[in-house]
Parts: sequence; C-alpha cells; structure tokens
Amino acid sequence: MNTSDLNLFVRTADSGSITASAKQLGITPAAASAALKRLEKQLDVQLFIRSTRQLRITSEGERFLLYCRQSLFSLEEGKASLNAMRGKIAGEIRLSVSSDLGRNIVLPWLDDALEEHPDLSLQLSIGDNLSDFYMDRVDVALRYGEPEDSSMIAFQIATVNRIAFASPQYLEQYGEPEHPDQLLEHNCLLYRIGSRAYNNWDFYNESERFRVQVQGNRESNDAEIARRWAVAGRGIAYKSVLDVSDDLRTGRVVRLLKDYQTKPVGIWLICPSRKQVTPAILMLRDLLRKKCAEVLSGL
Repeated sequence: MNTSDLNLFVRTADSGSITASAKQLGITPAAASAALKRLEKQLDVQLFIRSTRQLRITSEGERFLLYCRQSLFSLEEGKASLNAMRGKIAGEIRLSVSSDLGRNIVLPWLDDALEEHPDLSLQLSIGDNLSDFYMDRVDVALRYGEPEDSSMIAFQIATVNRIAFASPQYLEQYGEPEHPDQLLEHNCLLYRIGSRAYNNWDFYNESERFRVQVQGNRESNDAEIARRWAVAGRGIAYKSVLDVSDDLRTGRVVRLLKDYQTKPVGIWLICPSRKQVTPAILMLRDLLRKKCAEVLSGL
C-alpha cells in the first residue's frame, strides 16, 4: 500500500472532507478522491460513506484508521531513529504556538532551525486557545502555564513575569499610573482565551498584594491585538514581558508600575505522550530554552 494514500486517508478522516485533506497535501480533490477509491479497492472495503453534503467514515474505516495511524507513526519513528543514529535532525514538527509568542518571537527562531536542518519540515499553528492534539493534528504545543493533564510530557522553557505597559504617546496624554489602583482611571486593553477575559491584573510588593479588575473599551480574542493596541497608544495592556521584549527595547512601549512585582508564569513545551518526543522535538526544546534566556537576559 502507498503510504501517501494512507496519509490521505488519515487526514480525510480527521477533517471529514476530501477537499480539505487534498488542500493540506497540495493535490486536487479529484486526485484525492481517486486515491481513496484505490485504497478501498486494495482493501476490498468501503472506508467512507459519501453524499453530496457530507462524508462519513464507516465502521470498517474506523477500525482501519487505528492501525493506519499506528503504522504511519511507526514509520516516522523508524526514520527518526535512523536519523538520530547519524546525528541528523529530520522529519516533521507540527507545532502550535500562542499568538504573540508565535508571530513576533518564535517565528524567526524556527526559520533558523529549518535553515540549519534542511531535512526538517514544519507545520505551524498560531492561536491562543489550547490545542486539541488529536483534532488539530498537533504534535507539540508551546504555551504559557503548566499543563493540567499530568499524563502529558512537558518541558519548561522559561519563567517570565507579566507587566503592564503603554506607549509614550498614551502616557503623555493620560499620565502614568503610580499605584495599581490607578489603573481603574485608565483605558485597559483586554483579551480573552475561550470564554475567559483576562481583566484581573495582579501586582504585589513587600507588604501588599493587589488584584485590580480593570476595564476598557477594547477586547479581543487574540492576545496580540492587545499588544498592538497598546503600541498604537490606545491604552494600557498586561502581558508577558517576553511578548513585548522587542517593543520595550525599541521604546515603542514603556513598562509601568516598576515598584510592583507580578506572579511568574512558566512557558512550557507540551507533548501528548513520550511517542512525540523525537530528536527534532528535543532540538526544538533546547533551541527555545537558549533563545528565551538570551532575550530575557537583555531586559
């Protein structure tokens, strides 16, 4: 059996669409449909029930899907093992990264890794919601906060603090808060992940702790938008210092409330199981740790 046909079958089962799986693989829907029919003929079984409106996997297809996934994974694992013996990093990394971290910090690091390891390929997913490793076809995710599921494999990459920040233009017009409670007098820029809005901002010093429930006229489901609004002078945002490291260095934003600290948060590289911890993932872990340390040491 052709492994390309098996890969197409798995992607079609995951997406529920021949057109979507064809697009992922860079082939036409007609070619994808023909490949699935070829696979069904070889197996002498119907894998999908097709109609004009939907595609549904059969019970036989569900059973074959399990073995198909295992076989494809074993092949990738075998290739990775051979490459590791030769000291070679190869294969595919399917990585999910949060919005600001992915677009503005990690992206150039990934470009460097692909240039250094020409046999490595990348599928990158950007977004703030937690990844569904099965449905989103993700092998590894880079996220703030330790995973709640203890069965997952998690490597800590760095520990960072959140900070309040605003542009010099905003501060010139509205003034700079000197106490956390004064944030209530300012337009605070919010983002939400899922149904949760991050509008409780925490600060503390040697003697007191403050949790300020801030308000503002802008809220987004993409955390990077809050940073962009702050850079544009629309208000005050509260994010990881790593996310805004370049803005701080260039003076696009100013760190506020420097006399107060915030609770540290970890950045973790998360895999659903040890099977996903390939030499390529370990290379990525070490790269992220090194690059994060370099950026944070300069702040």
